[in-house]
Amino acid sequence: MNIRCLGCNSVYDSNSVFRRGATGENMLMLTKSKCRFSVKGLVMKVPADTLIIFDGKYPVEYAAEGCPLVCDWICFNGEKEQEFLDSLELKYNSPICTADTELISDLIRNIGDEFYSFDTRRVKTIDSLMHTLLAKARDITGEDEDLEKNSVPHYDTLMEIRKKIYLSPEMKWNVNTMAACANMSRSYFQHLYHDTFGVSCITDVINGKIEKAKKLLGETDSTVSRIASMCGYENEEHFMRQFKKTVGVTPSAFRKKLVSV
Repeated sequence: MNIRCLGCNSVYDSNSVFRRGATGENMLMLTKSKCRFSVKGLVMKVPADTLIIFDGKYPVEYAAEGCPLVCDWICFNGEKEQEFLDSLELKYNSPICTADTELISDLIRNIGDEFYSFDTRRVKTIDSLMHTLLAKARDITGEDEDLEKNSVPHYDTLMEIRKKIYLSPEMKWNVNTMAACANMSRSYFQHLYHDTFGVSCITDVINGKIEKAKKLLGETDSTVSRIASMCGYENEEHFMRQFKKTVGVTPSAFRKKLVSV
């Protein structure tokens, strides 16, 4: 297993935002504080003690969420051990809460000790520890998925609607439409959605639109007015206000910042 870099108990200030391109290099992260992820157009706010493995085929953004970001992490390339990784059937880009924070953290720390050592057997030891770490991640994924699906009513239905919101942000999503898709009353749907994902359905609708707008601003030359329309906004001024409130800068300033990077 080829490890490029790692960190144990890394601490970043509350304004930190990190962006990783589609490098082909996977990243395993264990959060020790609440934080925010954005991958494949889906924004996820997660609590401490969350484990996630980012698929290196997709760009990802992660950031502190109102407090310093504390985490353990490993960037690794498993291309030479693809058969082993495939056998684990890992769920990439899916955050899972774990009660085994100490065990996962200890494994990452042990891998770090070997990574920076001069032991002639360090490569074999790292491979063994990485195999153990990823196998444990697989076990936690299965346990978490079963628990989540069994404990949350209509979990699959809610997840399907959430995916549609992010995949089709240009649609005229509203509470009545989403509740009808779930075959639930308006109030019950809103309550269950928030309890399941930690955000309101309308917040997800807005986040989906803004994520698509950010992508279009960075990858196309379309005007702000055209992008607003492509993201489902009928009013350009409304789009600009909502974008600035969510991102912190105007769409034009966001585009200029991307060009200057």
